[in-house]
Amino acid sequence: MLPRVASCVPDGANYIVCVGEEGAEAGMELQNSIDSETGRIEAFSDAVFAIAITLLVIEIGVPHVADFPLGATLFGELLDQWPSYLGYMISFLQIGVIWANHHNRFRYIVRSDHSLLFLNILFLMFVAFIPFPTAVLSEYLEGTAAERTTAGALYAGTLMMTAIFFTLLWLYVAGSRRLLDERMDLTLIRAMTRRYVLGAFFYVLAFLIAFVSLAASLALLVVLALIFILPEPSDRTAVRRPRQDRRRVTRTP
Repeated sequence: MLPRVASCVPDGANYIVCVGEEGAEAGMELQNSIDSETGRIEAFSDAVFAIAITLLVIEIGVPHVADFPLGATLFGELLDQWPSYLGYMISFLQIGVIWANHHNRFRYIVRSDHSLLFLNILFLMFVAFIPFPTAVLSEYLEGTAAERTTAGALYAGTLMMTAIFFTLLWLYVAGSRRLLDERMDLTLIRAMTRRYVLGAFFYVLAFLIAFVSLAASLALLVVLALIFILPEPSDRTAVRRPRQDRRRVTRTP
C-alpha cells in the first residue's frame, strides 16, 4: 500500500484543497499561516483606529453651571460648542472611511514584509494624530482669520498626509502584485490605484485651498469622505483572500 501524503494547493480564490490522510490538518495549518501573515497587522491597526476615533469625543467639553455668565443657560452653552460638534462629525467620518478602505484593501493582501509593516506604521502615525488637529480646528474655528487659516491648514494637512501614506501603502503592495493574491484581477488593481492616487491629489488640493478658504477646504474634505464611502463598481470581480471558514478539504484514500 502506498503511503498517504497530504498535499494542499489553492483552488480558486476562496478555498484550499488538501488531499491525503493528513489533508485536513495540513490545510488548517496552511490556512492559519496565510491568515497570520496580515492578521496581526490588521488587529493592531484596528486598535489604533478605535483609540483615535474615541479620542475625538473627549475633546468636547462639558459645560459647568458654575462657569456660566449671568443669564446663560445650559442649552445656550451647548449650542455655543457647535465648532466642537462640527469637528467631531467631520473627523469621525474621515476616520471611519479611512478604516473601511484600510480593511477592504487588506482582504486582498495575503503576504506581509518589513516594508509593509513600516508603511503601515507611518500611515497609522497620522491616523492617531487626527484628534489633535480636530481639537485645534474646533478651538479656533471662530478665531481670527489667521487663526482659522492655521487651524484649517493643520487639519487638512494631517488628512493629506494620511491619504498620501495610505496611497503609498497600496502602491507598494499592488506593485507587480507584490503582496496581493496572484489571481486578483489586474483591471481591478489598476482601478483601485487610480482611485487612491486621484484621492490623494484632491486631499493635497484641500490642503492648499485651506490657505484661501477654510469653508471650501472642509467642504471638499467632506465630499471626498462621502465619495470613498461608495463601493467600488468592480469590487464584485475581485479575488478575495482565503478565509478559514471557507476552506474546502477533500480526502482521497
